[in-house]
Amino acid sequence: MSIAAVTYFVAVMVALVILGRLSDHIGRKAVALLAVALAAAGSLSLLDVTGLGVLMTGRALQGLACGLGSSAIAAGIVDLAPARPRWLAATAVAGSPLIGLTLGALGAGALGEYGPAPEQTPYLAVAGLLAVCAVLLALSPEPIEHRPGALASLRPHVHLPRTIRPMLPAAIAVFCGTWALGGFYQAFSPTISAQNLGTTNTLIAGVVFASFMAPYALGGPLTGRLTPVAAQRVGIIAFALAVVGVVAGIGTGSAVMVIVCGIIAGAAQGAAFTGSMRGLLQRIGPAERAGLMSTVYLFSYGGAAVPSLISGRLTAAGMTLQTISLGYAALAVLAALVVLLASGRGRTVTAGTSTR
Repeated sequence: MSIAAVTYFVAVMVALVILGRLSDHIGRKAVALLAVALAAAGSLSLLDVTGLGVLMTGRALQGLACGLGSSAIAAGIVDLAPARPRWLAATAVAGSPLIGLTLGALGAGALGEYGPAPEQTPYLAVAGLLAVCAVLLALSPEPIEHRPGALASLRPHVHLPRTIRPMLPAAIAVFCGTWALGGFYQAFSPTISAQNLGTTNTLIAGVVFASFMAPYALGGPLTGRLTPVAAQRVGIIAFALAVVGVVAGIGTGSAVMVIVCGIIAGAAQGAAFTGSMRGLLQRIGPAERAGLMSTVYLFSYGGAAVPSLISGRLTAAGMTLQTISLGYAALAVLAALVVLLASGRGRTVTAGTSTR
């Protein structure tokens, strides 16, 4: 993985650990608007990359924005979501980042292949969309009251309320295992396109990426009538089987198998992640939501970053995509085994009864 990607992931994790609870004190809107401003600054700074310093600065700003937005915006969605359907808030929180990545990949692929000034136009488009987001955020209601303790909340902290701790092994396995495959698609979609589809077209690479990411939105609604634990189990089993199918497709050169199994894996990821989120959210109170969301995304981004770092090194050492993909399949199967062994713990815990 390049130094720019490492810079981004480090910035995200720093923001999640240090700034993840800030919106509980100064409000969701203020922190969300700050995240939008940082993201826009990062995008605009990348319009003219004259050296490594400029590139790292832009990616660091984008990472800080992502970390801030992941906790504040996700918590705000849960605060404002209606009680019915029960899966709506968890699905929106879990699926929004991946849907955004999907649209970004398709848009960047199209602009990079067919648009004018391909190295600048995608960043200008993102900055324009962020301006629209800022307007919508300014017009949206503030779901919480300001309360003291903002400075104290900046103390680095991973928020793990006692009420959710029995559920953490299974939930962390889902977060890390599913986001790892997202990192794989993000890194290797161009390679999959070249090897399995015989094209270097950046839009086609975006479509391959989207074939995994876009079905994520289906997972929550499809398993909405299941209990959180059942959705978690069904989702992760289907996910592991589909990842094995993706790897088999890469090994045999079957583009159809790669695409179809990628679609199934994406929907299954949505089911498992949404089920995990539903289980965690129903056990905490409103004052803990931002802290919990920062912790969830900390594990998720870590699950994407660490395997990507390892696979990047292995790729540089000459290891083939087929061999690297076997490691991701093993990780998916391991995640499924952990979920089957650990899920269902703490079912009798009452929501929001303990904070530490």
